Amino acid sequence: MRFKRSYGAVVLAVVLAVSLGACKKKEPTLSGENSETSAETIRVGEVGSMTGTDATFGISTHQGISLAIDEINKSGGIKGKRIELITLDNQGKPSEAVLATTKLITQNHVVAVLGEVASTRSIAMAPIAQNYKVPMISPSSINSKLTQQGDYIFRVCYIDIFQSKVMANFAANHLKSRRVAILTDHKSDYSRDSAEIFKEYFTKATSGAGGTGAGGEIVMEQSYSAGDVDFRSQLTAIRATKPDLILIPGHYTEVGLIARQARDLGMEAPLLGGDAWDSPKLTEIGGKALDGSYFVSHFNKVIPGPQVMGFVEKYKATYHAGIPDGLAALGYDAALVLGDALKRAKSLTPQDLRDALATTKDFQGVTGKISINAERNAVKPALVFKIKKDGTYEVAASIDPNAL
Repeated sequence: MRFKRSYGAVVLAVVLAVSLGACKKKEPTLSGENSETSAETIRVGEVGSMTGTDATFGISTHQGISLAIDEINKSGGIKGKRIELITLDNQGKPSEAVLATTKLITQNHVVAVLGEVASTRSIAMAPIAQNYKVPMISPSSINSKLTQQGDYIFRVCYIDIFQSKVMANFAANHLKSRRVAILTDHKSDYSRDSAEIFKEYFTKATSGAGGTGAGGEIVMEQSYSAGDVDFRSQLTAIRATKPDLILIPGHYTEVGLIARQARDLGMEAPLLGGDAWDSPKLTEIGGKALDGSYFVSHFNKVIPGPQVMGFVEKYKATYHAGIPDGLAALGYDAALVLGDALKRAKSLTPQDLRDALATTKDFQGVTGKISINAERNAVKPALVFKIKKDGTYEVAASIDPNAL
C-alpha cells in the first residue's frame, strides 16, 4: 500500500477505527482530557515506519499491535469503552516521527503513544510525549537513552546494554571465541552502540558476565553504511585477521548480503548479531550463507508455549502470513501491556495511566514475563538463535538478566 503525504511533512494517517460505533464522537478540547467523559472510545496513537527502509519492521509491529487491540475490544474493551487505534507513518525518518507524535497528541488527543521500532526515532519522539505528559511505550527500541528522556517513557523490550552483554557472554563462553572482528553500520546509533558495549564486555574479564574471566581480543573493526551492497573490501580486510567470529550489529538487509559475500570469499567464521536481524527477509536475502550464524532476539517461536501458539495461529489467520517475527510479538505485547494498565488505572488521565504502567509486574506476554523496573525498562530474558541450513532456527541459549 502506498502512503500519501499530507499535513505538511506528516504523512496521511492510517486510521484503524476498531470502534465501529454509529454515534458522533465528542472531541476533547485539551490533550490529556479525561477520555472517560470526553469520548466514546479510547484513542491510542501509533507511530511506525510503514514505508521506508525499515518498513518490514514497522508493518510487523503494526500488525501485532492491531491484533492485540482487536482482542481487547472483543473481550469488552476498557472500562466500557473500545480502543480506537490511530496509526501514522513516519517513513523511517526521525523528523516525521516528531511531527506524527505531535499530531497524535495535540490533534487526535490520544491517551498514549505506541512506538517506535528504531531507537533513533523513539528518542526523537520521547521529548514530545514527555512535554505533554502522555505515556509512550516503545515495543522494541533498545537504546538505554530512550527511557532517560522522562518518566512518561516506557518500553517492553530489554535494553542495549543487556543485549550486548548477552552477545559477549555467548561469544566468549558458549562459542569459546577469543578473536572477534566487528563490522558496524557507522551511521546507525543502534549498530555503533551495540559494538561499543560488546567490546567493553568481551575484551575485559568476562567473569562479570557469567564467564571464565579470560577476556577476548577485537582483531579488526570495519564499517559500512546502510544501503551499501558491496562489502568485499571490508570482508577481505577482516579475513586476513582470521577471526573466530564476526560481530555484525546491523539490520537484516545488509546482514544477508554480507553473509553471502563472506562465504564467497571463503570465510567460514560464524556471524553474530542482535534483534535487528529478526526478520523473515534475513534468510530470504542470505540463504544458506547464514548457516551456523547466531542472533539475539526476544521471541521464542521455536519452542512455543500455549500462549505463543495462540498468538501465532491468530496472526497467521488474520494476516494470511507465516510465523510472526519478534517485532510483531513485541508490538502485540506493547499493546497488551497498555491495555492491562488502562484496566488497572484509577482513571484514564495521563498521570493515572503512567502510574499504572510503572507498576506493571509479571505480566505474561508472548515475549516473556514482563516487569517494568524503576527506569521504566522491561526486565526479561533474551534468547540466542542459531540459523540452520534450511533457514529455520533453533534456540542456542536463553540468558536470564539476573545471570549477567
